[in-house]
Amino acid sequence: MGQFLMIDIGAGTMDILWYDSDSGRSFKIVTRSPVWRVAEMAAGEGDLVVTGGEMGGGPVSATLESRARRHRVSITPEAAHTLNHDPQKVAAMGLEIVDRQAADRLIASGTPSITLADIDGGQIRRIAETLDVPFAFDAVAVCAQDHGMPPEGVSHLDYRHRCHAAALDADPSPAALLYPADQIPESFNRLRTIATDAARLPARAVYVMDSGMAAILGASLDPLASVNRDAMVLDIATSHTVAATLHRGEVAAYLEYHTRDLSADLLEALLPSLAEGRLTHDEVLAGGGHGAYTRRRVGFNRLGVIVATGPRRALVRRSTLPLVFGAPFGDNMMTGTTGLLEALRRRLGLAPIDYI
Repeated sequence: MGQFLMIDIGAGTMDILWYDSDSGRSFKIVTRSPVWRVAEMAAGEGDLVVTGGEMGGGPVSATLESRARRHRVSITPEAAHTLNHDPQKVAAMGLEIVDRQAADRLIASGTPSITLADIDGGQIRRIAETLDVPFAFDAVAVCAQDHGMPPEGVSHLDYRHRCHAAALDADPSPAALLYPADQIPESFNRLRTIATDAARLPARAVYVMDSGMAAILGASLDPLASVNRDAMVLDIATSHTVAATLHRGEVAAYLEYHTRDLSADLLEALLPSLAEGRLTHDEVLAGGGHGAYTRRRVGFNRLGVIVATGPRRALVRRSTLPLVFGAPFGDNMMTGTTGLLEALRRRLGLAPIDYI
């Protein structure tokens, strides 16, 4: 049917998978995350103008805040969402929010500028050339983490979890959280920005997905997990960790934490509790996590396997839990892109793919 590009934008790396559904051929590449590339561009001395839209924060936010302590840093409202959705908090960091016309005048006067974006069309073109594949796609699917834009008084962590819980209540397959570009919930501003930027690529269609849900789906396709009626998947990524119990491929329960807040001991307590249906949303929130969701109790002893993926899975290398290290589509780093491809396959009605 065509050629597809999957892009998983993480805090540490950007993982790319190209797939041709006619021939079954695939090529892949792992490069550094856009946040590190853009943070490097934002470093330095002198005044700066920042345009673009919301992208991953982390080092980008820290670098801009640091530069604003020494120099005038002007930022457009759309780009300011990268630092915080509250403009007063952005101003408190020392940045000056200006409209696009003012930003253009500053740039025209000679002030250096950078553009905040998770998707850089020039970079994607160069990657396609490196992979020696056509720079033209029947669909591009991108996953990233979006905390959403919560209403006043609701934390980003809690709000993100509520959005995913509501979606899983309606359809317990993580593939249901793949959104066409024109159907992205309005509160997911980062994903909407990504879709807008990805639409500038030579693609007939653009889809986006939350990276946690893509990782859950991708890990479930590891051969060690997919042959079991009941399984648990654990994706320990650079910034966030997700774990889910699965019953016949559907999410029975899941949790999400910042990876920095986890230890092997904590995971050994959390995972059995998740499978047994004892882990509560408030308990995870109190521990600094995003939350927990339970749709049905699977039971820890009923799990056929616990598959661990993700760039920081060494965290559980010495765990006493019966873990195995997975490699969906033959590569641990392709967990998110494999999930994107499977969600896209189901959406488009493509033939089943053997993810070995």
